[in-house]
Amino acid sequence: MSDESQVVPAEPGQPDLDRPPPQPDRAGSSESPGAEPESATDSAGRGRDTEHPYGRPGAPLAHSPFMVGMTAGFGLLVAYLSYQAVRSVWSILVLVIVSGFLAVGLNPAVVRLQRIGLRRGLAVTVVALTGLLFACGGLFAVIPPVVNEGIQFAEAMPGYIEDLGRTRWVEEINSQYNVVGRIQEAFTPDNLTTAVGGVLSGATIVFGQIFNVLTIAILTLYFLAAFDRLKEGAYRLVPASRRERARLLGDEILAKVGGYMVGSLLIATLAGLTSLTFMLITGIPYPLALALVVAICDLIPQVGAYLGALLLTLVGFTVSIPVAIAALVFFTVYQQLENWLIYPRIMSRTTQVSDLAAIVAVLVGAALLGVVGVLIAIPATAAIQLIVREVILPRQNSR
Repeated sequence: MSDESQVVPAEPGQPDLDRPPPQPDRAGSSESPGAEPESATDSAGRGRDTEHPYGRPGAPLAHSPFMVGMTAGFGLLVAYLSYQAVRSVWSILVLVIVSGFLAVGLNPAVVRLQRIGLRRGLAVTVVALTGLLFACGGLFAVIPPVVNEGIQFAEAMPGYIEDLGRTRWVEEINSQYNVVGRIQEAFTPDNLTTAVGGVLSGATIVFGQIFNVLTIAILTLYFLAAFDRLKEGAYRLVPASRRERARLLGDEILAKVGGYMVGSLLIATLAGLTSLTFMLITGIPYPLALALVVAICDLIPQVGAYLGALLLTLVGFTVSIPVAIAALVFFTVYQQLENWLIYPRIMSRTTQVSDLAAIVAVLVGAALLGVVGVLIAIPATAAIQLIVREVILPRQNSR
């Protein structure tokens, strides 16, 4: 037998070149080694797969219109429920936001006390006691004049009424319109009940505001005590590869918020000192108490000084009409200088926010969130500018 006639078996995994190719059947198809046998036929005589008698299943309906609609509807439902939940607890969230803002602003004072050797808890206690002393001093400066004026006014009220009744024009008006009779008719039991209800509603509002102030004070102390833990916990939510950069940016944002608090206190102090000087020159009574009220009102930018100016103008009428007019003109001019010159310049130095950005931020914040929006407008703008300058612009320049 010659070498050409010998058949060498193919190695495993290699095709057998000497094996004849499969012959097609009458249907024109060839049998493949891995083909599944057909063990049943349908009514038309066609083969049926015994494992999948009704055909092999297709791909999952992941992008079907029904699933897309269900997913979108579920997302809208979750968004609506989230909106309702936030709306229900919005008053509490406002207190938390204000408390966190105050804690961030007071934290630099706590850190400075820690640097001189005090522990964190003791430093927070010192800051809290200092704030309590200032609050008590303000109350003692404001409440006694208000109480004294109220007592004097109540004692002089019968004489004012008697003198008013003796005037000729009051007698003529009373004879024509029966003013005294109508006033007596107005004091009916139903009207008195309505008036008492209004007084109780006002007292409820006052006690509610006192409760809010106490809640903010307590939350601020808690935030100050756990400030480092809260900050580190927030940084841990950032991926480890970006945590260091997020920590640097976050610390810079917190520093800007502290600078904003310092700037606000400087502006309020300047407004109080200016008001005190004006009242000492013009002879308006209770200058210290009224200057403190102006400083507190001035913590609300753009409109706070107007409230103080209105109060001082009303008090100026007790001295003379020219003094009241001078107070109105003086505080109107000062408010314009503060809004367009003092406030933007101080905030641009403490938070590095441009004058235009500071004014626009305050207006937008007041329109969106009211007083809370005004409080967080400047530091929020500073944070946004920092993120844009350090994150977004370098990324855009690298593309």
